[in-house]
Amino acid sequence: MFAALVRFIQEWKRYNRSLNELSRLGDRELADIGISRSDIPRVAWNASQRG
Repeated sequence: MFAALVRFIQEWKRYNRSLNELSRLGDRELADIGISRSDIPRVAWNASQRG
């Protein structure tokens, strides 16, 4: 139980870090990497799961 909580907190931190980094990019930069602004939460969550 404790290990699952720790893992979730780590994933949440990675999610927030990715979300912040992607949110700082401009629309042109996002388009260059193939995502739109509305895709940011999904892409950030997927990245946190792979971390």
